[in-house]
Amino acid sequence: MQPLATTVPADSDDARRYNRIHRWLGIADMGLAVALMVILLITGWTRVLRDLAYGAAFSHYALAAFFYLLMLMAIGKVLGIGLDYYGFRLEHKFNLSNQRLRGWIWDETKGFLIGLLMATIVVELVYFTVRQFPQYWWLLAWAAFLVLMVLLAQLAPVILFPIFYKFEPLQNEELKARLVRLGEKAGMQVRGVYKWNLSEKSKKANAALTGLGRTRRIILADTLLDNYSPEEIEAVLAHELGHQAHRHILKGIAVQAVLSLAGFWAANWTLHFAVDRLRIFETLSDFANLPLLVLISTGLSLLVLPAINAYSRYNERQADRYAFRSIASVQPFISSMNKLADQNLAERTPSRWVEWLFHSHPAIARRVAAAEAWALSHS
Repeated sequence: MQPLATTVPADSDDARRYNRIHRWLGIADMGLAVALMVILLITGWTRVLRDLAYGAAFSHYALAAFFYLLMLMAIGKVLGIGLDYYGFRLEHKFNLSNQRLRGWIWDETKGFLIGLLMATIVVELVYFTVRQFPQYWWLLAWAAFLVLMVLLAQLAPVILFPIFYKFEPLQNEELKARLVRLGEKAGMQVRGVYKWNLSEKSKKANAALTGLGRTRRIILADTLLDNYSPEEIEAVLAHELGHQAHRHILKGIAVQAVLSLAGFWAANWTLHFAVDRLRIFETLSDFANLPLLVLISTGLSLLVLPAINAYSRYNERQADRYAFRSIASVQPFISSMNKLADQNLAERTPSRWVEWLFHSHPAIARRVAAAEAWALSHS
């Protein structure tokens, strides 16, 4: 391993502790969800929930599926609320949050309702195809899933994000023009540059290029606008535009398409095994098997996670190199990385296994070292 750049400060004890706790919190949350699905299947309680759903829906299949999903998600939310609240307190403990308890509860409520709506669409779609086209349901459901995924990417910036945050057009015309020119240089027509009022809830800073087609827009957190120079903001955005220049969004959709196809095939095979061999369920369309589908999805996601993270880190390195070429000097990139690490309490030098398993971005120390190496090779 090459020595890291000398301009990268060492991680503070708080940064290491915060990230360690945050990782274990995520592991515990997933473990709790998996345990719930396993218990429902082993004990047969999933069939009890199904019968209750049918009773509440007067035996109407689609409505019963919704009631089953509602009970399943409500149970999961009740069991996980303690971990969710601990996560809320964790952000305050490390002075990273401005959100009050009332606002957090309201966000949790909105998140649950939106999650229920989106899950309902997927579940109803899946079981509709299972009932109508039992032999090829997994192919039809996969195709519909891809359409929904693209549609969500288009609608999220204009429908979902404003539910949780306030956005307003950026008033700094000089900075806006600067960023629009940077976008045009990347071959992207920017539909708007918006100020993201993140400080109402968080002290962290961020920027993003969101949406597809007509909904594509640049969003800049007010915490970024208030504490970073125009050159640093330009460097941060140049990285985001690097994803556009390298077509990472389209490539990501293609990767997701392949992985989801494998997932739907595995779901079909497992359901047939559970129905035809194990006789756990009477039919493929028995929505009491939903916990089994959740376990299949979770298991496959965990299996490919290291590879997905490695691919993501590769894309991030490409986007960084694009940023190096697009800005006058890499120094604003280096300073912005260090400032973001301090402000977001990120680890600059995580252990290799932590980076391999959990990080979709290269370690900040490596990104800074790459910027310095670029500067040396082009000096």
